[in-house]
Amino acid sequence: MLASGSGAELRQPMGLVIVGGLIVSQVLTLFSTPVIYLWFDGLSQRGKRFIKRRRDAARRES
Repeated sequence: MLASGSGAELRQPMGLVIVGGLIVSQVLTLFSTPVIYLWFDGLSQRGKRFIKRRRDAARRES
């Protein structure tokens, strides 16, 4: 990207791919981690509501 010396034409594409990969992985990490956390949190809340409904239904039957 900034190099212009001997062998720079071979190193520039590799440097671009490395920098691009670092940027993409950082962006994916910043967005995917909170999304996965919220997904598991919602799954946990649904599971708790399901268990509570079953427990309440079992108490009403007995």
